[in-house]
Amino acid sequence: MSFLTIGHRGVMGVEPENTLRSFVRAEREGLDVIELDLHLSKDGALVVMHDAEVDRTTDGSGSVVERTLAELRELDAGRGERIPVFEEVLDAVGAPLQAEIKDVAAARALAEVMRSRDLTGRIEVISFHDEALAAIRALLPGVRTALVASRYGAEVVDRARAVGARRLSLNIRRLTLELVERAHTAQLTVLGWTVNTHDHLRLARGLGLDGVVTDQPEIRRAVRFTA
Repeated sequence: MSFLTIGHRGVMGVEPENTLRSFVRAEREGLDVIELDLHLSKDGALVVMHDAEVDRTTDGSGSVVERTLAELRELDAGRGERIPVFEEVLDAVGAPLQAEIKDVAAARALAEVMRSRDLTGRIEVISFHDEALAAIRALLPGVRTALVASRYGAEVVDRARAVGARRLSLNIRRLTLELVERAHTAQLTVLGWTVNTHDHLRLARGLGLDGVVTDQPEIRRAVRFTA
């Protein structure tokens, strides 16, 4: 398998995160996969937003779940961009996607969209939450999933296997060669995040990772020099 570069919320180092502008730029820059985050609006739309609140990334304030989609659309998500819904991203770019879910409710909504549009081959569902991955796997038995973790130890391999995940996406600052080898022995691929410097890219290569998550399009171009 080739070494994957995954655009974090598009290419959030150079464009407003989780916007169509960011996703289109990520695809144009040649990122292999585009990562995004999903929350449910008050009226059940799958909106693309990392935080549970809109304060950090828009000109509004308050919780995503307390606003309707129409209300969320009124906000500026950066450079005049509007908060997109998941279906708009599917139509705007053709790249494979990693869709991060926070809870079981989002898993149900995402499963409906994936089933109706036959997306199991294009979408990998990722989460920090074991129960969310277990839920979507029960709803869509063929779905590919990845467990994400920031603070973890060797037990993260067993957690991934317990929920049927095929991949780990891990904070590179805590990664060790021993853990990567243990994951590979368990038939899990391993990604490191967030890799925004050449030093971290060299570290990822030295650890034998299968890919990296990055905010910066230049990391995609640098990969060929670190093989």
